[in-house]
Amino acid sequence: MWLRHGGFLFFSVFCLLSSALCSAGQQEELENLRKRISAMQHDMDKTSESKSEAADALRESERTISNSNRKLALLAAQQRTADHKLGKLQGQQQKLNADIAGQQALLGKLLYRQYLGGKQEYLKLLLNDQDPSQVARDLHYYQYIARSRATWLAALRGDLAALNAIGKAAREQRAELASLRSEQAVQKKTLEKEKHARQRMLSKISLQLRQQRREINRLQRDENRLAQLVEKITEMLAQPKSTSLFRNDNLPDNRFDGSPFDQLQGKLALPVRGEITNRFGAPRPESTVQWKGLFLRTSGGQTVKAIAAGQVVFADWLRGFGNLLIIDHGKGYMSLYGNNETLYKEVGDILRGGDTIAAVGNSGGNEDFGLYFELRHKSKPLDPIKWLAVKQH
Repeated sequence: MWLRHGGFLFFSVFCLLSSALCSAGQQEELENLRKRISAMQHDMDKTSESKSEAADALRESERTISNSNRKLALLAAQQRTADHKLGKLQGQQQKLNADIAGQQALLGKLLYRQYLGGKQEYLKLLLNDQDPSQVARDLHYYQYIARSRATWLAALRGDLAALNAIGKAAREQRAELASLRSEQAVQKKTLEKEKHARQRMLSKISLQLRQQRREINRLQRDENRLAQLVEKITEMLAQPKSTSLFRNDNLPDNRFDGSPFDQLQGKLALPVRGEITNRFGAPRPESTVQWKGLFLRTSGGQTVKAIAAGQVVFADWLRGFGNLLIIDHGKGYMSLYGNNETLYKEVGDILRGGDTIAAVGNSGGNEDFGLYFELRHKSKPLDPIKWLAVKQH
């Protein structure tokens, strides 16, 4: 960041050096210093511009990685649904097979009895000189058996037709599963291809930056009279990274859904578990620009949760923020989630508190894995710490 403010620093040092050298009468030395400072300033400006261009070059790769991960998650959900449906069909098929087997056994017994007796039973009843009332009852019994046989045959035909329909549905479900698995394999190949492309891009950027830094160092070594300036730059570059201020272990949920957002101050939780590395409003490292949110350092791939109910109004790549998602909570309140590897939600999606919206990454050229998080009201940044249920100091 110090490159953005290098002009003022160079100018200040230049004025001090000019005064000292002129007082010593070393005009020629001063001209050499002017040339050296101008050359270094120009080279550093090119380095800064190259960094911005390199960050933009990551945009399409990181967008594609996010989209592929979202499609893979959707395909996995569809496959689980299809597997569940196929399981139910197979259960129904097993039950029908059991019913058909039972019906076939009963029908076999009935046919066997009829085969043994045949129509002789009717003649015996009429010729055995039995009581007419008993004969009538027996004839009624045989008619009942005949009707039952017809009913069993009709039920058997119906169950066989149902079994055939379920078998067809099961075959169609298996075909759908095969199609889903095939599409999932294509998406995985696309994801791997984009990850390799991103890695190649990062390697290219790192090589360019190393070459530019070597050139700057060469100019610094060659110009001993800029020792004071080099010392200041070295001090700024050597500043340690932000240490953890505190750790967040709480995650949002939907208990406050339905409540106006302006009534949630002092009740919210941060979107991910991780280490908070900065304070709201403090200067960023190597810069006079202030933090407008919090950076939560955590491992890549961790799930990011919506802090409260709302609607997605932005889900895309943005320079400096990588894959960025913004949620509108109503009445001018918005929450911002940056540097993600994957965005699981799209513009227009309605969210509940605690919904998974993204996966942690380091997109946008960020060196550390983590989530950049902001709260805003009518475009004005708010201190997220003041909105937490448990305040940390």
